[in-house]
Amino acid sequence: MTSARLWLWLVPTACYLVFCVWYTNLAGPLREAEIQTFVARMQAAGAPVERIAFMREFMQQDTGRQLIMINALDMNENPRQLPATGPDATAAELLNHYMAHMYPALLARASHPVFAGTAVYDAMDVSGIEGAQTWDQGALMRYRSRRDLMEISTHPAFAARHDYKMAALEKTIAYPVEASLYYADMRILLALALFAVISLADLLIYRR
Repeated sequence: MTSARLWLWLVPTACYLVFCVWYTNLAGPLREAEIQTFVARMQAAGAPVERIAFMREFMQQDTGRQLIMINALDMNENPRQLPATGPDATAAELLNHYMAHMYPALLARASHPVFAGTAVYDAMDVSGIEGAQTWDQGALMRYRSRRDLMEISTHPAFAARHDYKMAALEKTIAYPVEASLYYADMRILLALALFAVISLADLLIYRR
């Protein structure tokens, strides 16, 4: 193999490895000192004692793995108005104001939306839950780790805008899962895409 052909494979491979290091939580589960820091932030923000205890347990059970947050959203047709979005803001505008902080904070920590869509009909199967027949949107959000989730959710900018999310929604539910089957993982997709592109380039440039 010529040196030029070797570089064709080495450079993308090195870039891919750098991406994987950034995209993967290598710091392990949350440590007690980190948990105490996040608890202090929630206390400073005036979070209820029950909420702090709930989140402390969530942090103490950290496995160090990535999370997928499953969100179901029912938009408020007559949302409460808040200062930053003006007197006639729609629920979508309120939610966009909330997410304006979230997206940069997510992407900086290798976290991002995985899926988002609009409901096309009422819930097909509901059991044991009242008022859960109607939803407007569904979304999946990937977090690199519980550490990253806590870094975002305890940031002062998040607390300042959380009211906009609540005003935008009639009801919502969000809960985290650790994926046991996740073919949409960016590390898998990027590896397949790079291999296909480099193989094609190798074939076109160096075919005999």
